[in-house]
Amino acid sequence: MARTPREADSGRWIDTGDGLRLAVREHGDPAAPTLLAVHGYPDDRSIWDGAVAALSGRYRVVTYDVRGAGESDKPRGTDAYLLDRLADDLRRVADAVSPDRPVHLLAHDWGSVQAWHAVTDPRLAHRFASFTSISGPCLDHVGRWMRAKLHRPTPRGLRDLVAQLIFSGYIGFFQLPVLPELAWRTGALPKLIGALERLDPRTAANPTRPALSDGLHGLQLYRANMRSRLGKPGERRTEIPVQVLAPGGDPFVSSPLQTGIAPWVPNLRVRRLPGGHWLPRSRPELVARCAAELVDHVEGGAEPRALRAARIRPGRHHFQDRLVVITGAGGGIGRATALAFAAQGAHVVAADIDEAAAKATAELVARTGAGATPYRVDVSDQVGMERFAEHVHAELGTPDVVVNNAGIGVAGSFVDTEVADWERVIDINLWGVIHGCRLFAGQMIDRGEGGRIVNVASAAAYLPSKLLPAYSTTKAAVLALSECLRAELAADGIKVTAICPGLINTGITGSTRFVGVADAEQDRRRRAAKQLYQRRNFTPERAAAEILRAVRRDAAVAPITAEAKVGLVLSRLTPGLLRAAARADLTPR
Repeated sequence: MARTPREADSGRWIDTGDGLRLAVREHGDPAAPTLLAVHGYPDDRSIWDGAVAALSGRYRVVTYDVRGAGESDKPRGTDAYLLDRLADDLRRVADAVSPDRPVHLLAHDWGSVQAWHAVTDPRLAHRFASFTSISGPCLDHVGRWMRAKLHRPTPRGLRDLVAQLIFSGYIGFFQLPVLPELAWRTGALPKLIGALERLDPRTAANPTRPALSDGLHGLQLYRANMRSRLGKPGERRTEIPVQVLAPGGDPFVSSPLQTGIAPWVPNLRVRRLPGGHWLPRSRPELVARCAAELVDHVEGGAEPRALRAARIRPGRHHFQDRLVVITGAGGGIGRATALAFAAQGAHVVAADIDEAAAKATAELVARTGAGATPYRVDVSDQVGMERFAEHVHAELGTPDVVVNNAGIGVAGSFVDTEVADWERVIDINLWGVIHGCRLFAGQMIDRGEGGRIVNVASAAAYLPSKLLPAYSTTKAAVLALSECLRAELAADGIKVTAICPGLINTGITGSTRFVGVADAEQDRRRRAAKQLYQRRNFTPERAAAEILRAVRRDAAVAPITAEAKVGLVLSRLTPGLLRAAARADLTPR
């Protein structure tokens, strides 16, 4: 006979259908929406402590030790760990803590596996209002995903399948008798878990210390469910709002396996995050914020940009609902890039020192139906750039893409280039990029969801010329800075690309300063340069298309135009030849 739930020292007990007791804790206002968090293996409910601290001021947060873990009872038989029983446990907890309202689910690892089983059961789905899943797929979805990769093979699909099979090698080991238990008792498995955690510095600072009992009993999760679910996967669907938080550095569950589930989850959002498997422990504030955004929206609030951008829909553009900041957007490559991102559904912040030009670009963007915000800023002004970054963050949020494009041209010999010329070109071409990277990278790191930084350098960065010593120096510095940042920011999921255009037909030829010559000669050289670029006729629109392509494929260095691509190859294979060619007089005639 079932016992009435009673209070325990750490909360209360809830009985299962087969006579076990589950240890449950409740936090926050009982009148607030209920968020039920389910832990995985070999963890217990303490993995949610950080998220509970961040969420319990707004919601009623409930955690519990699943059967076999923590303070809950630990059945011995393998059948006691079947997913049907685990899902029934979850339903009983939901019924006990929120009998009159559906609960919002937040689950990790095996907690997510059993939560998927519950939300895809038509008899139970009405008990759940939303589901945020981390590193734990539906096993039936896994089986169907793997079969699809084999039935309709593609190089990428087979690569994803092989990678996941390698990731999942431990599952076969867990099916063996005696040896997994021996690995736990000798400390081999805890040491392996610790080594994997150290791959993510944030987890290493707050490591998992699984109890031996939890590790031993939880092995039955794999033995009870893996063969049957993967061998004969069912057709399991859910209509409730789901978001998948997919850590890019998870050594157990690959991102394609977690996210390739749209056929069975029509109301799906996918957020690819930097970090490892134990995201609830390493980044609890990030998990809390992502979960809260979905809960608030389902409870009637506005849908934040991050959720809209994560929504999986047929025909959705790659940059749909992303926030893109572009400096030097008043014309040329900057304006064309703004329009290209707008065509993909992005909201564009068009920044330029020429306020009228920035507004004109924003008006062109708005005509496409995309969002646009103009802003006047001098990228060489540190205080002005700080105000700009603060304004963007306060009014629109953290950018997903930042294109540091603003720049000027300076031509002429080194000895004729005065200190004022050097200061001006360095302030704009280099310091402008430094300001943009420093300020917006900081926002991206704090947000915790990665981002993209695009720095417009030039083919002149690797093609020496006695005509462009000052310009080439700044662009070479931008290229070097970009490659350094790419290495530094990789752990935060921030991708950095250096764009290296060749001869692009833009207005820069009309504003380039030719040093050491009279005004009449300067005008003549500008006209000659303009004619050269016009004959080359590589348009800003073509350059913008190449920039978007480089961002999509996460290129480290993206040369644009044939001469830039050939020059990059030659700079690596025959640098001496380029140094000899640099002696040629390329002054526009």
